[in-house]
Amino acid sequence: MAINTAAKPKSHNAGCGGGAVTDGDTNSSPSPPPSPPPPPPPSRHFGRRRSRSSKFRKDSFPAAALRCNFRYLLFLPLLYISGLIMCVGPFSTAILALGRASVPGAVYRSHELFERLWPDIIVDNSTAIQLPSVWEYKRRFKVQRPCPNSRELICFSSIAESSGSSGYLIVNANGGLNQQRSAICNAVAVAGLLNAVLVIPQFDFNHVWKDPSEFGDIYDPDHFISVLEKHVKVVKALPDEVMRKYDYNMTSIHTIRVPPWAPANYYMGQIYPVLREHGVLRFAPFANRLAMSVPAHIQLLRCITNYKALRYASPVSTLAEKLVNRMVEKSTRNGGKYVSVHLRFEEDMVSFSCCIYDGGAAEKYELASFREAEWKEKFKRKDREVNPGLNRIDGKCPLTPLEVGLLLRGMGFDNSTSIYIASGKIYQAERHLKPLLKMFPLLYFKETLATAEELAPFKGYSSRLAALDYTVCLYSEVFVTTQGGNFPHFLMGHRRFLFNGHAKTIKPDKRKLVVLLQEKTISWKGFKDEMQVMLAESDRKGLMVPRVKKINRKTSIYMYPLPECSCLQAQNSSHRLSNHQGSDLLASQDKSTR
Repeated sequence: MAINTAAKPKSHNAGCGGGAVTDGDTNSSPSPPPSPPPPPPPSRHFGRRRSRSSKFRKDSFPAAALRCNFRYLLFLPLLYISGLIMCVGPFSTAILALGRASVPGAVYRSHELFERLWPDIIVDNSTAIQLPSVWEYKRRFKVQRPCPNSRELICFSSIAESSGSSGYLIVNANGGLNQQRSAICNAVAVAGLLNAVLVIPQFDFNHVWKDPSEFGDIYDPDHFISVLEKHVKVVKALPDEVMRKYDYNMTSIHTIRVPPWAPANYYMGQIYPVLREHGVLRFAPFANRLAMSVPAHIQLLRCITNYKALRYASPVSTLAEKLVNRMVEKSTRNGGKYVSVHLRFEEDMVSFSCCIYDGGAAEKYELASFREAEWKEKFKRKDREVNPGLNRIDGKCPLTPLEVGLLLRGMGFDNSTSIYIASGKIYQAERHLKPLLKMFPLLYFKETLATAEELAPFKGYSSRLAALDYTVCLYSEVFVTTQGGNFPHFLMGHRRFLFNGHAKTIKPDKRKLVVLLQEKTISWKGFKDEMQVMLAESDRKGLMVPRVKKINRKTSIYMYPLPECSCLQAQNSSHRLSNHQGSDLLASQDKSTR
């Protein structure tokens, strides 16, 4: 679903190195010399002065020439250094790249560590962690509630009933499931800000996700309109009289490209007058086009949309409910609790990361061919450095199934733990899943939980399949994220909203992890000690609530919904399973979240 996301939009350059350039301290420059005195007035004895001047220049020509050309001599060292950088730069980069290969963590050796430690892993179940007691931090933060005051709420709730809206808004949501979700929430917030009527957002077809689904294929439009009725008026389509004005051609409607992270005053100052003039505006694209810091009553619109108005369509929610119930049934050894893992080890993700694993020359050739077929010359540009070792050290390489298994076994999860894998088609699945299955035989996917007939309507629709994964992960006792992106960011925020502010998420420190996985002498006990420290840190960070000033929010409202969305916490229990109305699921999840 969607990340922005309130954070910066996800950059696809993450897998191919790069760096930041910062400006130096310009305040340390010396003060300029005082201005020279004005020249004397012309003399009557012009010829006499001229002869003296000529004699002086003749007698002291070297010194005069040096003084005249001194300014140019200052530039010679700069020119020399610039030439060195231009000529030697590529070679020095290559030398640095070679040096990186010897840095701890730069080379994938996790398969060697697994083979060496496997005998110890088999016999070690003495410190198995109990799923009901994974999270030790039980303290509830006293959250400040910056809810809109009563006057704001009265005005806010009467927007749809006020006479004469400012016009209609059409939004084109692009990206995958959760990027589109972000665009929808932002669109509702902007409509509330401008006192406009929102047309149900349209989804752009994305060449990466290749999903032609419309809003009604994923979400319930009637529920969406009903929940927002008292806050923002939403319609399914433009009125016929408006479409007639534009010859029923959507592309004829005035389209505006809003800059990323535009603040509220931009919309009021730049967009509102245009909307009043034209009566209807179209925003395309609309990913991350609204700043995270907005007025409290507008921020609340994001919360209502994300956690109440966006309910999955019946075909999606019905199958998702079945998958959650089946995971609960298969987790009876742990009281119906299970672990979910967002595993980003699909072929496109692995190839895009430019990382090297244990497949040798054949793997390099295969992934390079995939990159060239999908992204053409993108990875061959001069400004794009492909450095697998540097990417791995920086924590940008997707974790393999084997590494996820070592991580969880090291943290204390034993082989009786039921694990759900949220993923697309895993790269070389048979080879890479084999060690994970050895460590965790109770491993499940949507393809193994659902029948072929149940999944048939979802084939070819990546966003609908992602919605199934999202729901099963949402109600797991432990969620493990292995790579960044909108999916884990929205999921962590949603879990914080549901579980009293705790994300219940394991987010491993990948920079530290890759060093441990390459360590040739580390013992199983030493590795476990490090993993348990990492688990405790995830537990601590799961309860973090960012400090939000009235005028400035830097973190994403979708990843950190508190404190602003705490206004909806009173209704949390009734909404907790709004996407899944099964009585069995309701009972099991209510018990697990008490």
